[in-house]
Amino acid sequence: SADSKDSLKSSLLQLKCYFTWSLLKQDVELDELEEKIDHQVEFFTKSRLTIYNLLSYICHLNNSKEKALANLQKAEEEVKRHHPDEIARRSLVTWGNYAWIYYHMGRYEEAQTYVSKVENSCKKLPRASRWKAELPEIYAEEGWALLKFGKKYYERARTCFENALQGEPNNPEFSAGYAITVYRLENPFKSHSQALALLKRAAELDPENTFIVVLLALKLQDVKRTEEGERYLEEALRQTPAVPYTLRYAAKFYRRKGEVGKAVELLRKALAVTPNPAILHHQLAICYRAELGQLREAVRHSPAEQVDKLIQLSISHFKTAIEKKPKFFYSHIDLAKMYIEANRYEEAEETFQKAFQINILSHSDKQELHYFYGNFKYFQMKEESGAIEHYLEGLKSKKGCYYFAKCKNALRMLLEQRIRGGSTDAADFGRLGLVHHLCGETQQAIQCYEQALALLPGHQDYLSALCELRLSI
Repeated sequence: SADSKDSLKSSLLQLKCYFTWSLLKQDVELDELEEKIDHQVEFFTKSRLTIYNLLSYICHLNNSKEKALANLQKAEEEVKRHHPDEIARRSLVTWGNYAWIYYHMGRYEEAQTYVSKVENSCKKLPRASRWKAELPEIYAEEGWALLKFGKKYYERARTCFENALQGEPNNPEFSAGYAITVYRLENPFKSHSQALALLKRAAELDPENTFIVVLLALKLQDVKRTEEGERYLEEALRQTPAVPYTLRYAAKFYRRKGEVGKAVELLRKALAVTPNPAILHHQLAICYRAELGQLREAVRHSPAEQVDKLIQLSISHFKTAIEKKPKFFYSHIDLAKMYIEANRYEEAEETFQKAFQINILSHSDKQELHYFYGNFKYFQMKEESGAIEHYLEGLKSKKGCYYFAKCKNALRMLLEQRIRGGSTDAADFGRLGLVHHLCGETQQAIQCYEQALALLPGHQDYLSALCELRLSI
């Protein structure tokens, strides 16, 4: 009946599982994610339960319900194999997923059966409400799922791992999840690193987790402790010489160290194991770009043929990365820059426009995009006003990001240059006023707005900005 269907739906919404964690389809490339996770089943043995649950949810999003159920069966087998004494406790997320998938298939009785299984198990657990158990491993599983859905979800993932660690502070897997999340959230240009201590701790708790060890190596390199980082890296490569993620991060380490040939070799090895990942093509393209930089530094007049070859290789791998992962933001930015390098401005313009269409950009991504597009407008297209518009757009996202400062400085330089050149455009003074205001330079901001008003008396925006600034003194 409609009533029982409604009551089933309200029970389902109470469950803690992938279907209630707000993981949105539009935020990921589903096929690419499925492929990536498939490879992880091959290489990661520790968190297979999470991997099967996640694969099941992705299959559901891709409308492959039978495949989704097959993955949940694998998740159940995993629990029986590794946690035979805690089957109910360890299966809560899996059962929640079952209930939702059966509900979406219109198989309401089976959905109800799984809702009841969750309810009966929660009754026997401490700190559990009717359908929810506050268990560290459930917080951690939510954390891993959020991490897989990308940048937008990292802050939530951090909170999940913090909650998991409150329950089990020495759990190696939770420590690893927390360290990875903080590493991804952290600005690599910052001298103080919270991630460094967390990665060290996670590596101590589980020295065999080479994923953590290679991240630790990169973090040490970030903070200029390259030799120490290399020791960790060599150990990770010794332990897992054929695992793509180890090879990929090792390649990044050697590229940044200036050993580009070694980096290319490692990436080619990784591509031999998993031919498709977009990230490997992206990294290869960056290596060829780095090689181009080295060539130009070493030889004043680099041989045109070699330069051309490296530009072509780089462009071709960036393009492959985008084909495999159309929402890959950094590949778009890097490809556009490479087209600029090759004086192919039309293709650069086209690539920037495609980047603006990506619907999953974070604030910092948008800032970065406006900054580089502004540069392109100014330096290559000689369109000063277009550049100003984009630097301004970059200031509309949140402060404190790396590219916020870049947009601000570029805008300040351009506006001051125009004003020195005798500009009588009120907008130039108004915009410079805004830049001073954002920098906390109140007196200079007031002067700029006063000059803008002298040129355009009674302008509402300048008047209200001026009032606000005078009141703040």
